[in-house]
Amino acid sequence: MNQKYTVSLTEEERKTIHKLLNENMLSISLRKRANILLLSDQSVGTPMKQKEIALRCDVNVATVSRTVCDFSLHGLQQALTFKRTKATNPTIVTGEIEANVIALACSQPPDGFSKWSVRLLTQKVIELQIFETVSRETVRRILKKHSLNRI
Repeated sequence: MNQKYTVSLTEEERKTIHKLLNENMLSISLRKRANILLLSDQSVGTPMKQKEIALRCDVNVATVSRTVCDFSLHGLQQALTFKRTKATNPTIVTGEIEANVIALACSQPPDGFSKWSVRLLTQKVIELQIFETVSRETVRRILKKHSLNRI
């Protein structure tokens, strides 16, 4: 299997990694990523395969692949300080919408019902145009967030 990304550490980068590995207070995940980079370095000879690196570092192959990719695309700092980017999708539910859903959930259920169900709330939210389209799951999350999941 061809690897899309490769690691070729400079002498300075290798020294930086070794210096990090000698620190006592280094987190386990950072230590594993540093070892992954050292084991996949092509500048000192033939690197190990990703499966072998994963076994040796006690990580998943995807972690090895992601670390190598981060190094290739963004450099040593990004590969060592790996943090997932947060979703860039804007939140659909605003505080005002949440307040309206909660107020509706705390009100009397319609005639013929003894209490609100999530489906019934969802239908009423759409009917009252609090939300144009909303899934049952979104309404459930709003209720759970405010500890109203047992209506």
